[in-house]
Amino acid sequence: MDIGLSTILTEYSIDITVLALRAEELGFESLWAAEHTIIPLTATTRRPGVPLDTGIPEDYAHIVDPFVALARASAVTTTLKLGTGVCLLPERNPLLVAKQVATLDMYSGGRVLFGVGAGWLKEETEIMGGDFEHRWTQTREAVLAMKELWAAEEGEFHGRYYDFPAVYSFPKPVQRPHPPVLLAGASANVFKRVIAWGDGWVPDIITPEQVKDGRATLNRLARETGRDPTAIRVTVYGQPHDVDLIRRFEDAGADSVNILLPPASEGESLAQIEGIAESLIVRA
Repeated sequence: MDIGLSTILTEYSIDITVLALRAEELGFESLWAAEHTIIPLTATTRRPGVPLDTGIPEDYAHIVDPFVALARASAVTTTLKLGTGVCLLPERNPLLVAKQVATLDMYSGGRVLFGVGAGWLKEETEIMGGDFEHRWTQTREAVLAMKELWAAEEGEFHGRYYDFPAVYSFPKPVQRPHPPVLLAGASANVFKRVIAWGDGWVPDIITPEQVKDGRATLNRLARETGRDPTAIRVTVYGQPHDVDLIRRFEDAGADSVNILLPPASEGESLAQIEGIAESLIVRA
């Protein structure tokens, strides 16, 4: 099983170039950057699965742009995969995101893992122009529009949220037909979404037992629709450094697990990832 790192990058945390280079040296499979464009001062929404008395972490207001950060990481690495964990698509224009993903994939030599979510913070989504009540419908349209832009010489799309005539959109991604589209979430509908228009599942607030059930559901739905179940990857996101828990996720059918690295100084972060590597990464 692959081991990656997921992190909240801020202006006061370790420089991603230092983190990425050392992560690659230690044998980590991937590095994932979180996203929150803005955090409203009056937000009252609470994230599903988090206690009601838990406010929005202050670090969320300091998160840097994931695409800029991952571009920096790509410049100092050669094998480390670069994941968005996750890109909140209802808050972005898919024509711009298609170019950002394809450009990052081009410069990195085909190392992008495109983690996608619909968001949970209602006030943020609405400020950024998203339709919160139908955010997964909007996310689906955005993904389908981007796939058209990535695949076609002259891409066009006509939907409820996005409607554009034939356009040129270059560069095309190195990974063909496109980088893997990995969907976040743990609702019952996520599995149908993954099979219909995704390439993998990226749950975070989840138990090994739920992953086991989800893996079984994905396998069944893939077989029913003629897809190869082994091509649908399960990446458990943002987990603590708990060796027993990680092994249980592996037994449950996860293909990879990302260990959460909180915002910290360079020395603290490097010490943490070296400890994680020592306990979880098997080297040849």
